[in-house]
Amino acid sequence: MKRLALLLAVVLTCSIFVPVAGAATAKTSISLEVQSTPNAGESLVTFYGQVTPAAKGTVVISSFDGVAWKETSLKTTSTSSGLWRITTVATAIKAEGQYKATVTIGKKRTISKPANFKVDNSKTFADSNALFITAETSKLTGGRIQGSDVSRWQHPNDKPIDFKKMFDAGMRFVLIKASDAQEAADIETMKWLVGDRNAAQAAGLYTGMYHFAYLPNSEDSEYVIRDAKAQAQKVIWRLASLGGYNERDLPLALDLENNCVKKSRSGVCIKTMSRSMVTLWAETWLKTIEEKTGRKPFLYSYSQFLEAATSRSETLRQYPLWIAHYGVNPADPIAQPGLRPSIGCFVHSWSTANCSSQWQIWQYSSCGVGSKYGVPSARLDLNVFRGSPENFLALIQGKWLPDVVDLMPINEPTKMNLISVAATDTNDPVEVNVEVFRNIGTPVVTGTVVFRPIDPSIKVKKQTAVRSASGRWELTIEGLPAGLTAGTLNYVDISKTHSDNELPLSINLMVGPILPTPTPTPKPTATKPPVDSCAKQIKH
Repeated sequence: MKRLALLLAVVLTCSIFVPVAGAATAKTSISLEVQSTPNAGESLVTFYGQVTPAAKGTVVISSFDGVAWKETSLKTTSTSSGLWRITTVATAIKAEGQYKATVTIGKKRTISKPANFKVDNSKTFADSNALFITAETSKLTGGRIQGSDVSRWQHPNDKPIDFKKMFDAGMRFVLIKASDAQEAADIETMKWLVGDRNAAQAAGLYTGMYHFAYLPNSEDSEYVIRDAKAQAQKVIWRLASLGGYNERDLPLALDLENNCVKKSRSGVCIKTMSRSMVTLWAETWLKTIEEKTGRKPFLYSYSQFLEAATSRSETLRQYPLWIAHYGVNPADPIAQPGLRPSIGCFVHSWSTANCSSQWQIWQYSSCGVGSKYGVPSARLDLNVFRGSPENFLALIQGKWLPDVVDLMPINEPTKMNLISVAATDTNDPVEVNVEVFRNIGTPVVTGTVVFRPIDPSIKVKKQTAVRSASGRWELTIEGLPAGLTAGTLNYVDISKTHSDNELPLSINLMVGPILPTPTPTPKPTATKPPVDSCAKQIKH
């Protein structure tokens, strides 16, 4: 009888290296976690982990029979991101076992430390409704399925989330930030995506992934469409790197809540995109994702933004809405998100005749008690799903498995185009506009730009590259000396998706007039007490 585990999840990051004869020891490691995965019907067991550095390889699970280690039939191939996962049925009622994971890359084998695992199916759920909605969550959410959404903010001081505790507290789905249009935020997002998705699914949670969007600084419809498709391409590559959708993945989501396309140097928004262009951008992104993956993505936003920043669109209305509306208790039988606090209706693509909204997921609070759900941060977003468990399970129908062409390229050739350079004197920053394209003519989706003087003795005081659209940046350079500074304008992509590139760029500045010393602003003698943003929110 196979001995499989249910209650104990063991994280193993150290590895034992077993070199094949004649091969040098590689600096490869494989992590192994074993977790019970609650399921409607038979209980599941999930083995999962990651190969580091990321590489494709054959992963095999071995079990210990009390005398020797023997390979099982459980086998898979790690994805290009190093992610691997194997799910099997726990046929034993009550047993325990010990397991290892071995990855073979070329002729080199790497073995994880052993993981002890127990299974106890003596206590089972009565039916699928009980699996999705517990007595406690039903009381809190009005009988709806409860979920959450997480990003790097739920990992303060690099602490992990205990998704088993989240499941035990009644959560059944979690939406994870998967990508961001801004490079720095996207890199931070990737730090947690793979591990959170793995651990959440193994704990029994269904997972979704969302993309945080920034709109381009343009009112040209062709340019807007191009940017939307470029951001959608980034998301498709990200999903492909994980192996595509699996049986516990909800559809992708678009986080669209800001239409500012240009800010002042002090950070104040000075330009917003028109309603028609915001609508066109959203329609294009959603349609591109649907056509590629075969599932309708969600759109996350809130009623005030949808009314003020988008036009009513039958196309948008065809996509499920994930709406944010705080301060309304979902346990109230007549609670409706999307209503104005006084009278009248919010008017947008999902508005209904009774002034509510056609929503599918409702984010009803940003003030969930993090510790209750195994989250290191103090606060956690709380969501509910609208519909029955059957409606919920319908969301995971349809798989998308990536082809080779869907995988993120490596050092794909690029082309740079210098749009403009504005340089006057040493008192004003130099402003450079540049765009970078892939070899197929579409904008790059990762990377940034920087100016590098040829003379190493010339130090640049400050450089700021602001993304104005996919593949386009507005670079400000401060602190260059008077005279001619020869250098290069460099496109740099630390993800190595696109190849680095450069253009020669010389900047000539006059000596600026001496400016009067500014009078320091006196500090205020009294400060207002901080505003409690959770004062009127639900705190489950």
